[in-house]
Amino acid sequence: MVIHLPGSTEEVSAEKLTPKEIVRELDKYIVGQRAAKRAVAIALRNRWRRQQLPVDLRDEIAPKNIIMIGPTGVGKTEIARRLAKLTRSPFLKIEASKFTEVGYVGRDVESIVRDLTEIGVKLVRDEKNRAVREAAVRNARERILDILLPDSRRPAARPAFVQPAPTEAESTGETREKLGRWLDEGRLEEREIEIDVKEQGFPSFEIFTPQGVEEMGINVKDMLPGIFGGKTRRKMVRIGEAREQIIAEEAEKLVDQSNVAREAIERVEQSGMVFLDEIDKIAGRQSAASGPDVSREGVQRDLLPIVEGTTVNTKYGMVKTDHILFIAAGAFHVAKPSDLIPELQGRFPIRVELESLSEEDFVRILREPKNALTTQYTALLGTEGVALAFEETAMREIARFAAVVNDKTENIGARRLHTILERLLDELSFEASEMNGQTVTVDAEYVQRVLADVVKDEDLSRYVL
Repeated sequence: MVIHLPGSTEEVSAEKLTPKEIVRELDKYIVGQRAAKRAVAIALRNRWRRQQLPVDLRDEIAPKNIIMIGPTGVGKTEIARRLAKLTRSPFLKIEASKFTEVGYVGRDVESIVRDLTEIGVKLVRDEKNRAVREAAVRNARERILDILLPDSRRPAARPAFVQPAPTEAESTGETREKLGRWLDEGRLEEREIEIDVKEQGFPSFEIFTPQGVEEMGINVKDMLPGIFGGKTRRKMVRIGEAREQIIAEEAEKLVDQSNVAREAIERVEQSGMVFLDEIDKIAGRQSAASGPDVSREGVQRDLLPIVEGTTVNTKYGMVKTDHILFIAAGAFHVAKPSDLIPELQGRFPIRVELESLSEEDFVRILREPKNALTTQYTALLGTEGVALAFEETAMREIARFAAVVNDKTENIGARRLHTILERLLDELSFEASEMNGQTVTVDAEYVQRVLADVVKDEDLSRYVL
């Protein structure tokens, strides 16, 4: 992956970005939270540093896992997600509360590694397919021509003494060439051809076993491939619809699938990232008077070997978790990081506290990020031919309302901006299809007119905003 650094034409590999450059990239999407950005930037840079060391020392250096502490909607998940996207790392976001210890109903913690490996395989396969797409497109074109004009590319073998009539060979070649031109020009998109289409299997199901839900599912699919979408049938399909399927099949032939699995496992082991959300929900000591606490501490003990470093069996092979980076996050309103079992605490040496968002932060969130909500709504309504413009006064008024509602009700951080903007633009979004060519300017007066009554009524704002 290459990144164009601001103010420079130099291309830099994402794996070699310095901590300052990483923070600058995160600043494009996330407002504030400097301490959290610094922590993840250092963790990412340490991965590159570890790769430069001799093998014997490299294996001894464990990743410095992070706990992010802060209320909802302040950017915890977004920081981790953007970091993974920046580095092309396999990334999995999972809620810690989905897991329970052995003996309770819930997911097996080893499924974290299996899911992460699946993501890694898809990531590598997509990269490989993109690399061979040009050749796959050429092969798909020839394959479609073969279907349209069978045996036109390789005429049947004839005895040496029997020469085909010149007009016959020339006619076939000219017809194929003409069809090829029409195909390239898009004139055959509606024409139907017969191709093999995979049949849809029955809905998937899970079987709970001591070995885990996922492994049993894999074995059932291997034993009974016919009922899980393994069969194909001939079907007439328009060329426009069939092309992508044929390109995908041709790309799959050009890619060595064993190399995909091997490279995916290596990438998961060396640069995989797991975001464990709601870690505070499983914090708590075992208590004789409280049943659920037993399960909470059990989840922590089950998570411990995964975070600490173990080997998990997946359908692609054995995956070591020693160097996977774990970023845990939670609001910690009731529990504290010190309520986690000591062994798990020790595996998360870096603690970062994220700050609550202020009214000024909301203004910056509406104005600065590349994916700002105002930019998104402007683009969405632009598809209807409506030119939407937000004035600075409108952004400040929206930010003020967001801060007020967060203060009066639950503080859900920047997510409050989504609910307020949906309410603000509700009527416009409904009418936009009939407003082609019009310009709509959102100013402070517009915001007050739409939202003032709702914000004043605290009971109403709890339901609407």
